[in-house]
Amino acid sequence: MTTPVSAPASALFTPLKLRGLTLPNRVVVSPMCQYSARDGNASDWHLIHLGQYAVSGAGLLIIEATGVEPAGRITADCLGLWSDENEAALSRVLCSVRPYATMPIGIQLGHAGRKASVRRPGQGRGNLPRSEGGWQTCGPTDIPFGPEWEAPQALDRDGMQRVIRAFAEATRRADRLGLDLLEIHAAHGYLLSSFLSPLGNARTDAYGGSRENRMRFPLEVFDAVRQIWPAHKPVGVRFNGTDWLEGGLTGDDAVAFAVELKARGCDYMDLSSGGSARAQIPLGPGYQVPYAAQVRREAGVPTMCVGLIRDFDHAEAIVANGEADLVALGRGMLYNPRWAWHAAEALGAKVDVPHQYLRGATRDGVPSQDTILLR
Repeated sequence: MTTPVSAPASALFTPLKLRGLTLPNRVVVSPMCQYSARDGNASDWHLIHLGQYAVSGAGLLIIEATGVEPAGRITADCLGLWSDENEAALSRVLCSVRPYATMPIGIQLGHAGRKASVRRPGQGRGNLPRSEGGWQTCGPTDIPFGPEWEAPQALDRDGMQRVIRAFAEATRRADRLGLDLLEIHAAHGYLLSSFLSPLGNARTDAYGGSRENRMRFPLEVFDAVRQIWPAHKPVGVRFNGTDWLEGGLTGDDAVAFAVELKARGCDYMDLSSGGSARAQIPLGPGYQVPYAAQVRREAGVPTMCVGLIRDFDHAEAIVANGEADLVALGRGMLYNPRWAWHAAEALGAKVDVPHQYLRGATRDGVPSQDTILLR
């Protein structure tokens, strides 16, 4: 008589605990800019967008990059969390979504720096003219992001303190909204990213030059956020594993930053890349995963990976092989909002499905008997 051997559990669909928050699985709806806010206020589009992904079966939903001050928005149509009006608008959306979803919801706070004040997709490229609602940008120095970009205003110490206070105040608002997780955006050449990178930071004071100096301001922002964000709630940081340019950030720089963040109470590292107008990025499925793997291995911290990951088996292998602890999908989720359902079915796992959608939940393409009876 032989004993049946059960199939191994899916690594992608195992829970993950971050401080007092337990994620039901390792699939993350990546923060995705929607360019649908008015004066930073969430709109009915956000209700549609966040509502569908909150019942997608993923383990975590992260709200799009949210400006901590008006000048920190990428476009004039980006979400913000600097005012009572912003907070009330997002509260309306969350209060509508939460009764129907058990998924943890986080938010990504950021400042676009010298990459701010640009046209939204579909309106062309480059800076938004002042005549059309554009504004003065800021950066480590007055060096523009790229050719034909407007020169930013170099942040002095008072300006840096203003930005730190803005991150702190947005953090207080995020906590009042009852959000479960907070992520700081320090990637893609935005303000904190430009301080970290030797390509964006040409300062000659204590905030430029050496790696230690270039990390100083982003770490001050993190410290302010971590001090305010409740101790039982996790904080993560998205930052670059590479700038894809000679003389830019490397994997070793990412590890060094991760080590400093870990010592300050950061709970996970979200590895991305890029952020220079000159970068030629070799796009492909999982092209940023090696940086998440390096940081996880060398800094000993949980990591999140992102970057054109669509295949179920690929996502499963990333977690099973210890390359990252969380797999975030942006474009893949836009293409297939039920990605987590389909991945769970393919990998022999289960995800939460709202009772209103049970008829659509299948196993090997066959609906369960109890849903067949619900006619």
